[in-house]
Amino acid sequence: MTKPTDLRLKVVAKLCSAGACPTVYDSGRGTLVVQGYDLPVLPAHLEVPDGESLVEIPLELLAEVFRNMPGAIREG
Repeated sequence: MTKPTDLRLKVVAKLCSAGACPTVYDSGRGTLVVQGYDLPVLPAHLEVPDGESLVEIPLELLAEVFRNMPGAIREG
């Protein structure tokens, strides 16, 4: 785990009202940060470079992101 920074994450979508659960945050830097469930085993056909990881989130959480950030998704 890296050292804490002063990066301020704003909750975009989460499916629980209390406690820790899969959540999508706006970093304020034009990116989203995703908190999800660690995959217990990496798929054999994928290479995940150092500094990256795969997490799993419910599809409903992604739908909530689109509802909460309708203008953030741009085509092209």
